[in-house]
Amino acid sequence: MKNSLSIVFTALCIIQIGTIHSQEFENYSQDLKGEKITIEMIAVKGGAFLMGANTNDTTRKDDEKPSHDVEIDDFWMGKYEITWEQYDAFVFGEFEQEQFKDKNKLNDLGIDAVSGATPPYVDMSFNMGKETHPAVNMTQYAAIMYCKWLTSKTGVFYRLPTEAEWEYVCKKGKTDEDSNLKSVAWFDENTNDKYEKTGIKKANMLGIHDLLGNVSEWVMDQYDANYYKTSPKNNPWNKPSELYPRVVRGGSWKDTKDKLCCTARGLSKQKWKRRDPQIPKSNWWHTNAPFVGFRVVRPKIQPSKEDIKTYWLSVIEDYGLN
Repeated sequence: MKNSLSIVFTALCIIQIGTIHSQEFENYSQDLKGEKITIEMIAVKGGAFLMGANTNDTTRKDDEKPSHDVEIDDFWMGKYEITWEQYDAFVFGEFEQEQFKDKNKLNDLGIDAVSGATPPYVDMSFNMGKETHPAVNMTQYAAIMYCKWLTSKTGVFYRLPTEAEWEYVCKKGKTDEDSNLKSVAWFDENTNDKYEKTGIKKANMLGIHDLLGNVSEWVMDQYDANYYKTSPKNNPWNKPSELYPRVVRGGSWKDTKDKLCCTARGLSKQKWKRRDPQIPKSNWWHTNAPFVGFRVVRPKIQPSKEDIKTYWLSVIEDYGLN
């Protein structure tokens, strides 16, 4: 089963969808029909790199090793973490707009339905700033559903980055090589116990902001401390098979500087829903994770509608109790 899903993911990277017009591979700003928001995307030329930390590096954890050869295809990545104003358009937006009434348009994108997130529980106490602050507390499921909504709104396939794509951008942009980490990242030494607005700190060499610090970022992968020992070389993705743990990357406003590293791997925990009063607990919100957000990517070559549909079915599975 996992091998067949890997084939689907490879197809998501290499098969062109006929209904999407070709675009020059350059930075662009994604408009959304009927919305005031835009999402800025940075073109990232793919290539080969060493993923993970050197086996002899005693400063890094065992789950970051061994270093291994990986090749990544071209893609775009969000210049910033998804903000509250961008996320709230999904959570509180109108889901009966014209493009959602025409099921044929959704079918052309491999989408059979669009669902809105449940509003956050009012006593979550995670509102440390809205608008252009990074959206937080969403589950990986919610982040994936945002990507599905974004795909339906734009006619362009968007998803979360893989762990390999995220690390490739971090290393290619020399994000953790800046001599002054405080100039590129928010972490425990320079914040007031909260996240900050996106884009205030200096971008990395690719022009991407807040990749390290501010909020940790969801990626697509299941966490496996030993995955690097058997990871495939081309576009690796550890397809999730259970709800916990999933991978987050980059460290956050509450982390120490050792966790703000291109190879550092974080993992989700069930206790992130500790204060959720719902029974069963929400698929959408992590009440105790005001340090987790996400950004989106778009593969350069878009998949077919059949591959997109297979993708949504494979990544949005019911893993039972939360």
